[in-house]
Amino acid sequence: MNFKRMGKCFFVSIILFALSAFTQKTFVEKYKPKFPYKKAGLTKREAAAHLLNRFTFGPTPNQIDEVLEIGLEKWFNQQLTETLDDSDLQKRLVNYDVLSMSTEQIVNTFPNQGQIIALAKSNNIILKNTDTTAKGKEEYKEQLKQIMQQYGYKPVAELERQLINQKILRAAYSNNQLQEVMTDFWFNHFNVSLTKPQCLQYTFTYERDAIRPNALGNFSKILLTTAKHPAMLEYLDNTLSVSTNNPLSQKQNNNPAAKLLQQKLTDMANDSSQKNSAFLKQMLDAKKTQGLNENYAREIMELHTLGVDGGYTQNDVTQLARALTGWSAMPLLRDGAAKKLIDKAGGVEKLRERGFIVDSIFLFRADKHDEGEKIILTQTLPANGGYAEGEKMIEFLATHPSTAKFISKKLATRFVSDHPSDDLINKMAAAFLKTKGNIKSVLIVMVNSDEFWKADVLREKIKSPFELAISSVRATKAEVQQPFQLFLWCTKMGQKFYYYQAPTGFPDKASYWINSGSLLNRMNFGLAFATEKIPGIKLNLSALNNNQEPESIEAALNIYSNTLLPERDNSKNIQRLIPLINDNNLEKKINNVTAVKNDMVLNDKKNNNMIAQVVGVIIGSPEFQRK
Repeated sequence: MNFKRMGKCFFVSIILFALSAFTQKTFVEKYKPKFPYKKAGLTKREAAAHLLNRFTFGPTPNQIDEVLEIGLEKWFNQQLTETLDDSDLQKRLVNYDVLSMSTEQIVNTFPNQGQIIALAKSNNIILKNTDTTAKGKEEYKEQLKQIMQQYGYKPVAELERQLINQKILRAAYSNNQLQEVMTDFWFNHFNVSLTKPQCLQYTFTYERDAIRPNALGNFSKILLTTAKHPAMLEYLDNTLSVSTNNPLSQKQNNNPAAKLLQQKLTDMANDSSQKNSAFLKQMLDAKKTQGLNENYAREIMELHTLGVDGGYTQNDVTQLARALTGWSAMPLLRDGAAKKLIDKAGGVEKLRERGFIVDSIFLFRADKHDEGEKIILTQTLPANGGYAEGEKMIEFLATHPSTAKFISKKLATRFVSDHPSDDLINKMAAAFLKTKGNIKSVLIVMVNSDEFWKADVLREKIKSPFELAISSVRATKAEVQQPFQLFLWCTKMGQKFYYYQAPTGFPDKASYWINSGSLLNRMNFGLAFATEKIPGIKLNLSALNNNQEPESIEAALNIYSNTLLPERDNSKNIQRLIPLINDNNLEKKINNVTAVKNDMVLNDKKNNNMIAQVVGVIIGSPEFQRK
């Protein structure tokens, strides 16, 4: 053993470690928060309110004082770097059993209808599904229900409810507000949709494991974790993208027994006298159409990294799709395809020896990967690159200059204004490139900029329906006992979150959210919320004013405007709201709002007092829509 060489290596390691620590310290010093709000003419209280409006789902009462006590920069740094106590939130989530389930456990607890039918067939259970009458359909549903009960399965509707409820509770009550805001941002950026049924079983862990832990980390990490998660693989069809251009597939296809079977099936399909000839022909045609699917390759370039003007061509999309062939979701249904695949191969280790990558949720099919040479943008991928070439391309895209600009612009659009300047985007992109996609450094450059604090961007951003609902809860310290009711209202106001069908995610522009119809729905929400017409939403509005009754409507408007809209000049908004409050028909309007849908609201709650009406019109007012 060469001890001299070992000593030298150890010495070099110590030097490298010291240099790394020094570089990290220098980096932290350079990028630490230092806010130029005074230059923009803001007071410290106004600056604190602006921070809370942009980096939380809305300030809670007295939170501005808390931020001032901590210090603006220190509060922001805590949100960036620390995990704050969330014991109150955890108590609210204690009955959500899905939170502790793995993806495999979820799939085998909440199977979809297709999986239940497959299970019935594998257990020789005959399902009667020929009667198309209403009665026949009900009987068929009852059969499926009995199978679920027999095997201890739960309905997927319960999984959907838990997914939606936990998002609402986290946004409303978590002390780690920036992490939740960024989780919402990245989920929208890497959108998957429950409109595609096979995504439902995967979306819970997609958000929990792929997005939330990486929301303030390195961009290449979140890009890779989303790329390998079954929710994304299924949503953008990469599970269907396969190739026979590899030794394993060619060996299998050249096997004499395989050739003989293929010929026999072809002959049977072409023989119309055969009972199953039509089915066999359909099966063989489907096999022929298996091949390259470019959906994910296109979207990872256009929507996730480079942007539509990022400098790639259609040929780059095709070549990237080839590099990602074989990237698939691990079949997780108990006794399903995964077990058969592993058993046939002789175990997981045998698969790995053949170049397969097998983990709990991701499966790289070496026998379905295109092993030919590929040229993508400036990268040449030699033949026989296997799984590693896909990972290499994801890292390349994650750190590309076009990606730095594209991500910086999306972050600036979310947190600064609908139309951020090129100068700000370029500064953020420079930090992105210098730190190889460190999201914290990009956010610090953004919040340290003059542009973030300019008077013309304050309250320029418009809340989405989800942000409106959650900010209402936070501003009033409401108790949310039935979170799903807020989801129904968000849907009514135009944001059925988790269900946006396009991979673009919801647009982040005021013009998308605000029109005459949406403003009416928002006012109706404010009135229903404040007057406790929404089931499971409890408020103590008097406590917000130390249980003191305002002397008049005008006094109430002043008190609650300053509470719900802190550090703003509310005089003009109050003048606009006085006629609405004085409208003799307001109580009738409130009752009409509650009659829209029986499953959304209750009509038996008599809480239409003056304070509730005042709070309702403030929440529904255009000024409360701004953040």
